[in-house]
Amino acid sequence: MLFTPQSNLIQLKDASIILIDKPLHWTSFDAVKKLKYAISKKIGIKARKFKIGHAGTLDPLATGLLILCTGKATKQIPALQETIKQYTGTITLGATTPSFDLETSFDQTFDVSGLTPEHCKKVAEDFIGEIEQTPPVFSAIWVDGKRAYDLARKGEEPKLKSRKVTIHQFDIETTNFPEIAFEVSCTKGTYIRSLANDFGKALNNGAHLSSLRRTRIGEYHVSKAWQIQDFIDFISTFETNESI
Repeated sequence: MLFTPQSNLIQLKDASIILIDKPLHWTSFDAVKKLKYAISKKIGIKARKFKIGHAGTLDPLATGLLILCTGKATKQIPALQETIKQYTGTITLGATTPSFDLETSFDQTFDVSGLTPEHCKKVAEDFIGEIEQTPPVFSAIWVDGKRAYDLARKGEEPKLKSRKVTIHQFDIETTNFPEIAFEVSCTKGTYIRSLANDFGKALNNGAHLSSLRRTRIGEYHVSKAWQIQDFIDFISTFETNESI
């Protein structure tokens, strides 16, 4: 089921799980669209008839593991979305943004001279377990038939409900303080941007997410993922009538 260098076109067409390392600035939809057209062209069917989807969105400013499923494997998407996700990245203290990351400009700055690495590590422990989290207004959540980020970009303030999520791991490294490197394991629906923002608030300061990489979804790790162009180059080596 997992597409590897030993797979063939018939598996790719009928039912494959493809691990992709999503590049910076690409949307998850960009990646799906790119592969949809590349694969459908290779197997000789119209793109609109080729079934492909992803198992969990990554923001444009995030990189890392994106799982794509083709054909009958798309039925596995709901189960894959329920699995534990793992991320690494950096949180920068001392400033906040409306999007909770670097998509938008700073709206507040804070003096970090009173913060210590030891206190930050102690506060991080308070986020382990089930917590209430409100998604960022710059998110793809639907609000009255519109995406929250569309409303936010128009200057509106969509009201988003908080949700319960579980943080299984929140390890931080303060070597470059006040920039904090972290590793997080969490459940479906967790926004790492919100975690960064809430972490800043818990310190009576401010923070934003300055980089993010998804490294694992359930049993699948980004170390086994394809670069998009490498994947396209690889499937181009198949004979069109081979194994179809």
